[in-house]
Amino acid sequence: MTEPISCDFLVIGGGAAGFFAAIRAAEANPGTKVIILEKGREVLQKVKVSGGGRCNVTHACFDAKELVKHYPRGGKALHGPFSRFQPGDTIGWFEQRGVRLKIEEDGRMFPVTDNSMTIVNCLLQAASKAGVEVRTGENATHFAKQENENGGWIVATQSGHQYQASSLMIATGSSPRIWELLKELGHAIVPPVPSLFTFNIKDKRIEGLMGLSVPSAMVKVVGEKLAATGPLLITHWGMSGPGILRLSAWGARILAEKSYRFDIEVSWLNYATEEMVEELNEAKLEHAKKLVAAQCPFPSLPRRLWESLVAAAGIAPDLRWADLGKEKLRKLATELGAGRYLVTGKSTFKEEFVTSGGVELDEVNFKTFESKLHPGLYFAGEVLDIDAITGGFNFQAAWTGGWLVGTAVANDHHHQQAHLNA
Repeated sequence: MTEPISCDFLVIGGGAAGFFAAIRAAEANPGTKVIILEKGREVLQKVKVSGGGRCNVTHACFDAKELVKHYPRGGKALHGPFSRFQPGDTIGWFEQRGVRLKIEEDGRMFPVTDNSMTIVNCLLQAASKAGVEVRTGENATHFAKQENENGGWIVATQSGHQYQASSLMIATGSSPRIWELLKELGHAIVPPVPSLFTFNIKDKRIEGLMGLSVPSAMVKVVGEKLAATGPLLITHWGMSGPGILRLSAWGARILAEKSYRFDIEVSWLNYATEEMVEELNEAKLEHAKKLVAAQCPFPSLPRRLWESLVAAAGIAPDLRWADLGKEKLRKLATELGAGRYLVTGKSTFKEEFVTSGGVELDEVNFKTFESKLHPGLYFAGEVLDIDAITGGFNFQAAWTGGWLVGTAVANDHHHQQAHLNA
């Protein structure tokens, strides 16, 4: 057996959280020897592909109380951490290193270059400058507490290497294999279920309308207290867009229990049925002589979708607004304000894939993101049972966790050095 490679701080997982922690630890205490192990050939893969290759770095929400509302799981635990490192700090961190971010209309933040490689290169340069060693193709197969008087951790990899470190961070994202290893250490793992996914729906009303979208729909899961609003997009396989993804995040557990078969109610304009009735009655007066199918009173509703919903309400193509009876008008109001659609499954995007589930939050000290069971063991990112809706929030949780882990490790190492020098 070759000699173990030793360091002060070993990070398993070369993603956003792992890099941020490694850079922070090495910068805050330049004497700290830091190694990142990444099982793939390349690091920061998720950063590279996120936001359609533009990298949605964070969200312009600068109040911790508001920020935590975007996390279906983990919001409460993140309140303290966000008061110490929030999106404003993320923006400052990147700007100090020459990367400017911009805010889009919906609050999402991207590099001004609109290219995720700007973020990847910034992290790689910062790591290299701080002296962080990055080793790719290193798949951790086992980690254990050292039994000697120095304590610390020993990690074995598939390539036959052994590493020893005083502090160990797990930042492997949703990795079932790593969760199994953590269970062996006594950690409880909340079983993972997919969180951001789109709905598979086969329905005549939306057939052939892929690519059409509405700016603000309200979607409810029938029989549950689950609803979300936001842009909705009709796709080849059903419905997608921020409104649907948001609903899938808040409903991750419930929808998994339903095996992804359930009914939804869609209000295409985010109006209740009664409001819809009033709007249609006004349209009836205003457009009396025109054909219902040809005259859509709602500018934000795509014309082809209007025609499809008019047909679904049983309204003939040659019917004029003046002749629209009460019953048909109510039927159209229901189609627009509370149309029911059967969801028969889900589709996930590999790149944007997020799971709920992971290390049980009660077992983590959120001042430092350290395990309450094993001193010197840290977590950040998606390995924890924390996940957010889409919009830069998952990355923000990774930056915050990473920064606090790096800070804690640097302080620890500083105390150890002082102790040795005393």
